[in-house]
Amino acid sequence: MGILETKEDIKQLVESLNFKEKVDRSLALIDEAYAKYGDALVVANSLGKDSVLVWDLAKRVSPKIRGFIVTTRFKPKETVKFMNETVARYPELKVFDNKQDIPERLYETQPDLCCDILKVKPTRDAIKKMGVDCWVTGLRCTEGRTRTDFREVEERDKGLVKLNPILVWKEREVWQYLAIYDVKVNQLYREGYRSLGCEPCSRITTDDNERAGRWIGTSKCGGECGIHTRPLKENDGGERK
Repeated sequence: MGILETKEDIKQLVESLNFKEKVDRSLALIDEAYAKYGDALVVANSLGKDSVLVWDLAKRVSPKIRGFIVTTRFKPKETVKFMNETVARYPELKVFDNKQDIPERLYETQPDLCCDILKVKPTRDAIKKMGVDCWVTGLRCTEGRTRTDFREVEERDKGLVKLNPILVWKEREVWQYLAIYDVKVNQLYREGYRSLGCEPCSRITTDDNERAGRWIGTSKCGGECGIHTRPLKENDGGERK
């Protein structure tokens, strides 16, 4: 049985594996998935610390692995600069966005709808246009209250596998890896941010919850944009599964 098929206790892995063991496990997950899915394996790179870590791991497995970035009109200028620098270095990273007109300040009045239009729809577009059968994410189960029930390998959409290779990593281990391997990160982390999103929906906080600064003052506070919870795959008839 390969590592993709194992059903180990996630909470136990978080506490029992040391740093090197977590790095080795993450590399093994990506390596085995790439051997299985080939070019249909694609990394989703949000440009956050976890995503750039996973992108670095993926490139260690194979320089041929592709990825995509979903951006929005509300990204901070620092994130846009970092995105342009990253894509210049890795042209196999494709950028997707949605330029659809939306009501002014929709992020305040209907944040779920705003995220659906500006983040979920472009993600669906990326998965369809890039022929993705397995998408790789930087999701971690220790990151916040909404991320505790995920698995390392999931199929929430039929025909679309999601691989979460650093699911069992802690925040300090992420920074440990980035420091050891000299991986570049968004300069906003130097200002005190712990979780990065769109500018009006991201704040610096001292809360223990890593994602507490996201969507403060809305029903989504500390929650999800939707790409990890909404259907992303289309069938041949164009309907969401």
